[in-house]
Amino acid sequence: MSEALKTYKDIDASILKALPNPVKKAYEIKIKVPECTFLGVQEQPDFATVYLSFYPKDKIIELKSLKQYFFHLRAIVVSYERLVNIMYDHFMETYLPERLRLVMICNPRGGISSKLTIDSDWKVRGGKEKFKDWETADEDWQVLV
Repeated sequence: MSEALKTYKDIDASILKALPNPVKKAYEIKIKVPECTFLGVQEQPDFATVYLSFYPKDKIIELKSLKQYFFHLRAIVVSYERLVNIMYDHFMETYLPERLRLVMICNPRGGISSKLTIDSDWKVRGGKEKFKDWETADEDWQVLV
């Protein structure tokens, strides 16, 4: 591994910033990151689209810091299985949401693509399975401007 490269241990959660939630009523924020890039374990670039479904409580995501967080991943050597779990932990710790659904759809490598999903609503993740929409969720949604 090149000396300039960093590993998953160098992913910096402190880049993420939260803002106070201006609304105390229930709502959903959907964020699509179409250019998540990082270095796979063979130090080759990997590309993914990341989808966040976020039900805020007291904090919301400051988008500039989220962009900076994803930008700094470009020099990180990490498997996408580890990366999706690290991102999930960082987002949960920083924003303390009512619910977070994180989906990472990786571009094909050798003709094989992967989709990784974590939902804080799952009982296995400590959730109460009260939303249940994850059973039929379609993450190939568009954010239109």
